[in-house]
Amino acid sequence: MKIRLFLRCFCLALPLALTAAPTESAPPLNPSGFRIHRGTNLSHWLSQYAGAPRDRFITEDDFRFIARTGFDHVRLPVDEKELWDDAGRPNEENFGYLTKALGWARAHQLRVIVDLHTVRAHHFNVANDGGPANTLFSDPAAQRHFLGLWQQLSTRLRDQPVDAVAYEILNEAVADHDEDWNRLAAAALAQIRATEPRRVVVIGSNRWQGAWKFPALQVPAGDPNIILSTHCYEPFTFTHYRASWAPVKLYTGPVQYPGRPIPAEELAKIEAQQPRHIVDQFASARREWNVDTIRADLMPAIKRARELGLQLYCGEFGCLPTVPRADRLRYYRDFVGVLESEGMAWANWDYKGNFGLFQRKGTDKSSGAPDAELLAALFQQ
Repeated sequence: MKIRLFLRCFCLALPLALTAAPTESAPPLNPSGFRIHRGTNLSHWLSQYAGAPRDRFITEDDFRFIARTGFDHVRLPVDEKELWDDAGRPNEENFGYLTKALGWARAHQLRVIVDLHTVRAHHFNVANDGGPANTLFSDPAAQRHFLGLWQQLSTRLRDQPVDAVAYEILNEAVADHDEDWNRLAAAALAQIRATEPRRVVVIGSNRWQGAWKFPALQVPAGDPNIILSTHCYEPFTFTHYRASWAPVKLYTGPVQYPGRPIPAEELAKIEAQQPRHIVDQFASARREWNVDTIRADLMPAIKRARELGLQLYCGEFGCLPTVPRADRLRYYRDFVGVLESEGMAWANWDYKGNFGLFQRKGTDKSSGAPDAELLAALFQQ
């Protein structure tokens, strides 16, 4: 009911937002017709599963809401451990949810990026979560297994229309050497291309898909059905304020945007009292942040995509609701404004998680009404 009432009001203003699409800087379409602009991440359903009943956490009503709100696609993270057991046997129940999701998306004219978010040999946040070390880039057997996962995914999904479903090879690769990721991404792409020459494949840079690593990103020449993807949560000390999974959680003083995320005197205390690996997490706090800083931070990715003649996508960005609300809304408005002005497609992180599109109600991240002010900022209203 809350979603329905929200849609009646929000959709009246939606045409104004949709007319603000970029023109001069709009990227060329890929030949497969997989066109994306504004999306959201369906986290914590088939990836980083938090235990909510899957059959109720995401349903067709969510896809209906996403489409009617004005989004044109969803990024759907999936984890190896949610789709295959330890022995490599497919979890048919969870694959069934993936199939349902693709059907719901098609019914509501939404495109889908199927994102292999984590595998047993690689997790993007292993440095902070205390899990086993990543072996994907050091163990040839782990790499063969990874390619085997994509062979199975491609076999299951190859009948999906190429203008409706795309693949993302791996979320936020963290390799010690850029060439290790470039080689593995090329091998995965070649395997997909053997049976799906027209499927759009999303590839990000090494080191959490950071824009600063795009100059080192290599993709096969002459393949127009590639979308390049960057992620950005800068300034991290602001967007992840009090995040329980990040080292910046130790700081609980005031934060702000725009400007320096934390006061200079507070940063000086951290630099004097904390070890180097913690201090490094606060690097973004040394800069003044505004629209120009955001644009400069993304520019290496923007330039590399232009060099390669490929579309650029910001597949993740967001800010926790732990910061002052006015600052948070200003951040979203500024960030998306930069993406739109540079012709970048985007998907906010996330739909129903810690960063989500719904007002919080106690500890439940999605039981409140849709956050109309946040959606207005995303849609530049």
